[in-house]
Amino acid sequence: MTVKLYDLCGKNDIRFSPFCWRIRMALLHKGIMFETVPVRFTEKHKLEFSGQYLMPVIDSDGTVVSDSWAIAEYLDDTFEPPTLFPTGREQARAQQKWLNTLHPLIAKSIIMDIHNVLSVEDQTYFRAKREAMFGVRLEEVQAGRETTREQFRIGIEPLRKQIANQPFASGNAPAYMDYIVFSALKWASQVSDFQMLAENDPVALWFDRVATELGVN
Repeated sequence: MTVKLYDLCGKNDIRFSPFCWRIRMALLHKGIMFETVPVRFTEKHKLEFSGQYLMPVIDSDGTVVSDSWAIAEYLDDTFEPPTLFPTGREQARAQQKWLNTLHPLIAKSIIMDIHNVLSVEDQTYFRAKREAMFGVRLEEVQAGRETTREQFRIGIEPLRKQIANQPFASGNAPAYMDYIVFSALKWASQVSDFQMLAENDPVALWFDRVATELGVN
């Protein structure tokens, strides 16, 4: 059986959604065969079958699941080990809640970079939606991003503590706790050359370990 993953994409097939990356990593972790269906911001009609318009969405042999957390639980409950939650689901939930507080800092640091990897039609959509959200032009949101990045580097300290005495947040092997944070950083690196982490930051080294472990470029 092959799972279909409906995945947000930009021009030149750039895949950048942090929530879709969580599920891509989960599928790789579980060794599940999957194919991706690219969906642009202005193609959300492709998701009508799911009853909502947010990604990720999976179709697993007719079972349709949306929302990254719900999908991760479904994959773990339905498919063979290894588990995505070796330290328990509550701990992974807490990791997700913490990471979500850092998402705005990443978004503000790369918002124009995201805009620039979109098709012209999607750029218009994205600008209108995000400027309504922030209340200012995208260029103003990203202005001073060096300061925003410093706030992020301070905020990522809990992960540094998690990996101080072990290679991954989940222990000796990566799992969903790792993928939650990895995917946020992958979001940035897919669209931007702006480095969210210092080169010698333990989190940067951890990011490379996770990517290597799952064979992700």
